[in-house]
Amino acid sequence: MSGFLTVGIMKTAVELGLIYALVAMALFISYSILNIADLSTDGSYTLGTAVSAVFTISGHPILGIFMAMLSGSLSGFVTAFLQTTLGIESILAGIIVNTGLYTVNLAVMGFSSNLSIFGTDTIFTLFAGDNAFLNEWGVVILLSIIVLLLCFFLKWFFKTGLGLSIRATGDSPAMVRASSINPTFTITVGLCLSNALTGLSGSLIAQYNKTADINLGTGMVTVALASLVIGESIFGKKKLILRLLGVVFGSLLYRSIIALALRLKVPTEAFKLVSACIVALAISSTKVKELLQYNRLRRNAMERQKQEGEKHA
Repeated sequence: MSGFLTVGIMKTAVELGLIYALVAMALFISYSILNIADLSTDGSYTLGTAVSAVFTISGHPILGIFMAMLSGSLSGFVTAFLQTTLGIESILAGIIVNTGLYTVNLAVMGFSSNLSIFGTDTIFTLFAGDNAFLNEWGVVILLSIIVLLLCFFLKWFFKTGLGLSIRATGDSPAMVRASSINPTFTITVGLCLSNALTGLSGSLIAQYNKTADINLGTGMVTVALASLVIGESIFGKKKLILRLLGVVFGSLLYRSIIALALRLKVPTEAFKLVSACIVALAISSTKVKELLQYNRLRRNAMERQKQEGEKHA
């Protein structure tokens, strides 16, 4: 087994899982919290890679991280504007923004389909420096720090007044309006935050792979949804911090499954099918669990009725 899944393979799976966990956390905000199907994720992710690559090539990898987050939040603002101001359905708004971002991303990359940043410093090389241990494990350590900090930041944020308003908007927009809270503002803030995380993930993957490609974000919604559903099916939907950590765990598990598929020589062309199957299995497992729980409760109720009938008899 050690030869089948080596330390190097699992380390790569963990590194990619932590990066993709940020997209899953973004989808957690838009889909689970706001109850909005944001299909602009693919374009926002690619936008993050493009912006990060451009700034890294110019010698500013750290600035590239923050600019990618800013660019992602602007994408989220446009999506929110289409929904709240122009009255476009959330799915259509996401498709419109995602389509428009293709040209924007090309423009950011100088109308080139890909950019290489080999030979330049990245946030990972700057963090490792000349330390041999950090050169080996620095990526995992740095990504773990970033992901954990964001988990606790989101836990804190969604306990604030604004965060609670965003959560209430997802639960009942009518109730929010009745409480004199502007749902347009809360939806805009939520989508900006969500897409900022997506841009952050894209910026990190660009500096991790040392390249940016116009098609890099294709299918990212499926990957994030798989991680989200896996996490929620295992950790449930109770405490916020457990839900966030569950999303991270789901992303790590998803990447481990993909690593296993690679070792089993599954063709890369079939990975989208693998992702779709993972999502279907995760969703169906939740439904099966609910059905089993319902049947158990129903059986217990019938047994109690039978026992009460025997007592009266």
